[in-house]
Amino acid sequence: MTRNRPFMLLMGAQLVSDMGDWMLMLALFTMVGLKMNATPWEITMISLCMAVPMMIGGPFGGYLSDRLNRKLLMIISDVARFAIVGALLFTDSMWQIYIVLVLKGMMAVLFSPSKSGKVKELIPSAQMNQAVSISSGIEQITKIIGPALGGVLVTLIGIKSCFVLDSLSYLLSAILLLGVPRYATVAQEENLENTDSKKADEKLSFWKEMSAGVKLIGSIPILAASVWTIFIMLMVVTIADSQVVVLFRGIPNVSENLLGWCMGSSGLGTLVAALLGGKIPWNPLKKIGLGTAITGVVFGLAAVMINLAGVISWTYAVLFASFFFAGFGAGWTYIPFSTLLQQRTPVALTGRVFGAVNSLNSTAVILGPVFGGALVTAYGAVPAFILSGSLTALIGLLLLAGRRMIEQKDERQSAVNTGLVQSQATPEAGI
Repeated sequence: MTRNRPFMLLMGAQLVSDMGDWMLMLALFTMVGLKMNATPWEITMISLCMAVPMMIGGPFGGYLSDRLNRKLLMIISDVARFAIVGALLFTDSMWQIYIVLVLKGMMAVLFSPSKSGKVKELIPSAQMNQAVSISSGIEQITKIIGPALGGVLVTLIGIKSCFVLDSLSYLLSAILLLGVPRYATVAQEENLENTDSKKADEKLSFWKEMSAGVKLIGSIPILAASVWTIFIMLMVVTIADSQVVVLFRGIPNVSENLLGWCMGSSGLGTLVAALLGGKIPWNPLKKIGLGTAITGVVFGLAAVMINLAGVISWTYAVLFASFFFAGFGAGWTYIPFSTLLQQRTPVALTGRVFGAVNSLNSTAVILGPVFGGALVTAYGAVPAFILSGSLTALIGLLLLAGRRMIEQKDERQSAVNTGLVQSQATPEAGI
C-alpha cells in the first residue's frame, strides 16, 4: 500500500488539509463559544452553515466527480478554500463568519466525493479495507494533533494564526495533488465496467443520473440499512454534540484548552478503533451497531458525571475518558461503513453514491443541532446529552437485533441479481 505513490500523495493531501481543519474548528469554537460568548442558537447556526452546503450540493458534487476530472475538481476545491478561509482574518461578527463557512462548504462538496472516487480508482477491492483504515487513521491522527496544536497556538499566538495555517494547508494539499495521475485504474475488468457504465449513463437524463447513487443504495439491503442507521444516529447524536461547548461552560473556571484536549481524546479513541478494526473479523453491521451503542452510552454517562462531579478535580479525567470511548464508538461505526460503501459501489457511481450519503448525513447534522439548540435553551445541556445518548444507544441495539434479518435479505437480493446476470448471459453463450 505504501508503495502506491499516487495513493500516498492523495493521503498526504488529506493529512495537511485535515490538520488545518481541526485547528480551524478548535479556534472557531473557542472564539465564538468562550470569547464571544455565543448563544446556543448562534452555535447551532455555525453547524448549520457547515452542513447546509453539503446537504444541498452533495448530490451535485458527486455527479460532477463522476463526470469530470476528479483530480482537477479537488485542486479547484483546495485553491478556492485557501482564499475563502483566509477571509476569516477579516471577520469581526457572527454573520461574517456564517458567510465564510457557507462558501467554504460549497467548495468542500467538490472534494469529498472526488477523493472517494479517486481512492476507488487507485486501490483494488482486495485492499480497500486497508485503504479506508489508512484514510480514517489520518483523520483521527489529525483530530488528535490538530486541536492540541490549535490550543497551543491560540494560547501563544492567537486565534487568527489557526485561520492562517488552515488556509495554507489547502494550498499545500493542492500542490500534493499535482502528483496524482489524472486517470488510474486498478484492474482491466473494473476499467471496462467503468467505461460501459459511462456509456449507459450518457443515455440518462441529468436528474436520473443525479439519483443513480440513491437507487444503488436502495437496491442493496445491507447498504440501505447502514446508511439509514448512520443518518438516524447522526441526527440524534448531534442534538448534544453541537452544544458541547455550552456543556463545558457549566464547569466552573473551565480552561479554554479543554475543548481541544477532549477533541484530541476523541480522535485517539477513533484511531484505536481504526487499528483494531481490521484485526477483528466481525461483519460490518455488527460493528456499526455496537459502535453506535457505545457512542450513545458514553454520551449520556458523560453528562451525568459532569452534573454529579461539579468542581471535583477528576471532572476533566472523566471528560477525557468519555470523549475517548465516544471516539472509539464513532470509529467502530464509520470505518466499517465506509469500507462497505467502497466495496459495494461500482467505480462509475462512486461520486454519486458518496455525494448522496454526504447529503443525507448533512441533513441529519442540520436537523440535530436545531433540536439541540431548542432542548439546551429550554432544559439545559445535561438533559439534552442524556436524551441524545439514550436514543443513540437504542438505535445501535435495534440494528444489532435486526442484523441477521438484514443480512439474509441482502443474500437473497444478491442471489436474484446473480441469477439475472446469468440469464442475460445465456443467450449470448448459445450464439
